[in-house]
Amino acid sequence: MQDNQPTPPEPGSPAAGPSGRDDQNQRYWFHILAQNTPAARNLHAAKLVDKAWQQGDRVCILCDTEDQAKELDDLLWNIAPDAFIPHSIAKDPTTPCSDPVGILLYPPAATDWDTVIVLSSTLPEDADHYRRLALVAHNDPAVLNQARGHYKQLRTMGIEARVHDMRRR
Repeated sequence: MQDNQPTPPEPGSPAAGPSGRDDQNQRYWFHILAQNTPAARNLHAAKLVDKAWQQGDRVCILCDTEDQAKELDDLLWNIAPDAFIPHSIAKDPTTPCSDPVGILLYPPAATDWDTVIVLSSTLPEDADHYRRLALVAHNDPAVLNQARGHYKQLRTMGIEARVHDMRRR
């Protein structure tokens, strides 16, 4: 991830809440990329996965299609020459992912994951129960419109997500 990205507070840090996790306004993020390609979005998500996993989180990425899941699978295997991120693609909620990182084609259970990264067109109904949630949008009108819808859904749940708009840099 870019060095100028804000880093979430560590669990137990002064910015973390009483549970040792982040305060609500620092648990939900929107990342809006300057690039306009799905590949840039997937790469950014993979970097977020790497960072959260390195911090000890159990991480999942929520996808819409098997093709997108396979692209993310390839990215995670090749994120860095010296990196290894144990992960798998999970297609069926009746066979939960046991790896520290999962690429899911179904809504994640809030109790199973520390960080949930949403690339899906649908925001899970229980998004307000996730410990950490990151939504990643690339600079494409349809995807940005979808992100606006997700943002409104979170506000309806009483969540003010922090927006990192990289188009303004």
